[in-house]
Amino acid sequence: MLEHLPEELREGLRLARTRSARRSRLRVQIGDAVFPVVGLTDSMLSFDAEKAPRLRGLVDVYDGARHILQALIVASRVEGGLLLCSFKRVTVVTDRPALDYVRDPDAPVGYLPRH
Repeated sequence: MLEHLPEELREGLRLARTRSARRSRLRVQIGDAVFPVVGLTDSMLSFDAEKAPRLRGLVDVYDGARHILQALIVASRVEGGLLLCSFKRVTVVTDRPALDYVRDPDAPVGYLPRH
């Protein structure tokens, strides 16, 4: 679809996407390599195609220093200067362990003293 646009307009769109990626705190870290994330949806990650290799496998996604999710990338393709990575599984990282029971919202928070 972008092929029908004039070259100057395509270059402007690419520069705007690059600037927004620099402002974004989202990144994927693999070992010591860090790749800024341009876009994130519920089924896909996108990167600047010039800065990221073709990714495949389990990756960790960070928002700044906070680990937010883990994704299993199964396919990647390049479209319009973007590397689009589809994932099979996404796990949101939480800061507490998963519960194996239903917590009653009206349950007491702590022990009550005896009188």
